Amino acid sequence: MEHSTSVLVMGGSGQAGAGAAALLRQWHPTLPLTIAGRDLARAQRVADELGTATAVTIDLERSDLGLPAGQVHSAVVAAVWDARLHGLRYAQRRGLPYLSISSGLMDIAPEVVAGAQRAGGAPILVASHYLAGLVVLAALHSAREFDRIDTIRIGAILDETDIGGPAGIADLERWSAVTSAGLVRRDGVFTWLDSRDAQADVIGVDGTVLPGQSIPILDVPSLALATGAPNVRFDLAVGQSPSRRRGEPASMEVRIDLEGAGPTGAPLSTSRHLVHPEGQRPLTALGVALGVERLLGLRGDAVAPGIHTPEALLDPSYAVERMREVGATFVG
Repeated sequence: MEHSTSVLVMGGSGQAGAGAAALLRQWHPTLPLTIAGRDLARAQRVADELGTATAVTIDLERSDLGLPAGQVHSAVVAAVWDARLHGLRYAQRRGLPYLSISSGLMDIAPEVVAGAQRAGGAPILVASHYLAGLVVLAALHSAREFDRIDTIRIGAILDETDIGGPAGIADLERWSAVTSAGLVRRDGVFTWLDSRDAQADVIGVDGTVLPGQSIPILDVPSLALATGAPNVRFDLAVGQSPSRRRGEPASMEVRIDLEGAGPTGAPLSTSRHLVHPEGQRPLTALGVALGVERLLGLRGDAVAPGIHTPEALLDPSYAVERMREVGATFVG
């Protein structure tokens, strides 16, 4: 499917937005892209590097985003927090696919309600998961070995120097200001943990143990409802990654533990680490790019209007293949 109109990437000069745009340019060289940011010069530099791209300034406080009335787009990507939902409303009024990654579990209610009120208007991909949904897809890829999943436990290590740019830091500060509680699924019930019960150790691929805690993140309900697992938990440790402790660049590690039964009914458990030597940025960008590619119908059938999550639209095997292409490895 070819598009003569461009993908509007709000926050396109930031880490996730620029990285996703670069991947889309690599996969689909003729796909027009519009890099939208508050700093036109910075957005223009990203657009110039991409080619077949334009740069515009954007004002998220305006319902028209401060864009010229005659501009036409094929999709809207919120690679920055769409606090007033002006980007979402802009997409809905025009019937355009919309993707967001910064709402988090704590902030998706307005987004979901806006989508429900205009359920037939446009497809909305809620991708405020870790790595924009890639951890969920990696876990589902491993889950293919199981006939039944009883427990899923995710442990992520995020280097303190790899939180992201100003937008990423602002997201973490906003989420942590709302609650220190963690969300888990325990015996089939979604349960909030207080700060004491939320504490947990996260184990790196080399055995390094970092103090972490359960966090309220969309990965928990996505994995629980996709697999039927009655016990799901996602722990995050922010600190010095094992690779940086060895004097190497900051890396990103996610441990995925699954327990249940195999095809014969015998107990089965697996433990794998998803690792990227360059940190979370390449994979977050990949998660966004995969979502845009799918929403535009550049891979797979056209996406119907309504609220969607990454695991509802993306094939885990294809996602894992793309993860490896951008330098990720699976250990264990």
